[in-house]
Amino acid sequence: MAQQKEPPRRAMVVVAHADDAEWGCSGTVARWCAEGWEVVYVLCTDGSKGTEDPTVTSTALVKLREQEQRNAARVLGLHKVVFLGYEDAMLQPTLELRRPDLFELR
Repeated sequence: MAQQKEPPRRAMVVVAHADDAEWGCSGTVARWCAEGWEVVYVLCTDGSKGTEDPTVTSTALVKLREQEQRNAARVLGLHKVVFLGYEDAMLQPTLELRRPDLFELR
């Protein structure tokens, strides 16, 4: 009987906004990372909206959201975080969003 190969231990979590994964699946992601999985987050939007503070510019908010996401990734043990940079609140389910190079993020 042929030996069964262990399946690849890689995962990609695709979410619209920074912190969506933390609200939805970070416990699972933390476990996978602790077990040695290679996990990549893909964030579709740039995080430029979503504050009630009128003194914060969109540019500053993007930088803040990216840094917060990198910090969360470090805590969880993620392999990589990819920021697609689509404008927040403007994301559409297009073919461009589903481009094939998303699956070559290693």
